[in-house]
Amino acid sequence: MLAGPALAQSVREEPAGQMADGRAVSAWVLTGGRQHPIRVRILSLGGIINALEVPDRHGRMTSVVLALPSIAAYEKRPNFSAVIGRYANRISHGGVTIDGQFHKLATNAAGVISHGGSGGLGAQLWQGEAVREPGSVGVRLTNVSPDGFNGFPGELTTTVTYTLGPDETLRIDYTATSTRDTVLNLTHHAFFNLEGAGSGSTDAQWLRAFADHYTPNDAHSLPTGEVLPVSGALDLRRWARIGERVRADDPQLRMAHGFDVNYVLNGSDAALPVAACAYDPNSGRSLVVATDQPGLQVYTANGFDGSLQERSGAMLRQGDAFALETQHFPDSPNHPNFPSTLLRARQTFRSRTEFRFGIGRRGATGLPEISGCRPAASAKEH
Repeated sequence: MLAGPALAQSVREEPAGQMADGRAVSAWVLTGGRQHPIRVRILSLGGIINALEVPDRHGRMTSVVLALPSIAAYEKRPNFSAVIGRYANRISHGGVTIDGQFHKLATNAAGVISHGGSGGLGAQLWQGEAVREPGSVGVRLTNVSPDGFNGFPGELTTTVTYTLGPDETLRIDYTATSTRDTVLNLTHHAFFNLEGAGSGSTDAQWLRAFADHYTPNDAHSLPTGEVLPVSGALDLRRWARIGERVRADDPQLRMAHGFDVNYVLNGSDAALPVAACAYDPNSGRSLVVATDQPGLQVYTANGFDGSLQERSGAMLRQGDAFALETQHFPDSPNHPNFPSTLLRARQTFRSRTEFRFGIGRRGATGLPEISGCRPAASAKEH
């Protein structure tokens, strides 16, 4: 790859349009990079990553996160490349029980609430402020969700800080406190296509996840409560082409029409273990995801049906992107054997995820070779 001059670190706020009720939406633009440039545009609406531009092997800049063409389009499709909460993924049984008290949530007719329900964090307008630290710039977004919103107990104050340093890494730090005992599961639902947003199918791109186990779903896309070893098409411990796996004859893939799988990440003593890696052979772009969360939801945009238009003008279809959502397990409050998502009143939830970009290559074996794509020291290599 051609290395250009390092960019000066900068952060600026600019107008991004208005919501239907007239409230103004801001965009925070972060630029930086030590050897290779990177530019991120984040909206105050839902903490949406509206652009994430990184170079290909020839130095050409392209956004690798899908974006919708307007604020109105985002309002019609909440959670698109946005922060997800209060509870990412699904909760069943109509609600949650905390210390013997049942809290009924705003569920659908089947008693399921998904991604925190209507008007969740991905649909809210957040307050932003610039962050400038030695060697990095960022934006800190803050949201206050009222006690009882969609049935969740406690007034929840959430901050999500996006930081861009000199090492081609976008870091996302989450913190949250509640005035009452509650449940919490936060993630970011960025839709990636490493060839470039709106460039079509990701079938030719490669994926790897460092997880020996997963939590299978039933026919209603809810966890059965089991934790099973990965096998067959669901085994991503070695590099796999996305297109080859989504078409495999596996019951989990058939039900979801692709990947919609929660992987149980391998344990490690590392502060921020690598969870997954991705590589696009056409552009050479690579992505390494590191997190302190126990789970990784791999989703291959199975619901794209041509009804959504990407900012590039392309109509989005099944498999045109993938999401790597670092989080706790779905429906954890109803499965005591899953890691707890209970947040006690006045305690502080903290979590970090990093998206590390670079340029990879195909090795002598034909498989991708990416710097930093390796399992945690205490995890068994397969």
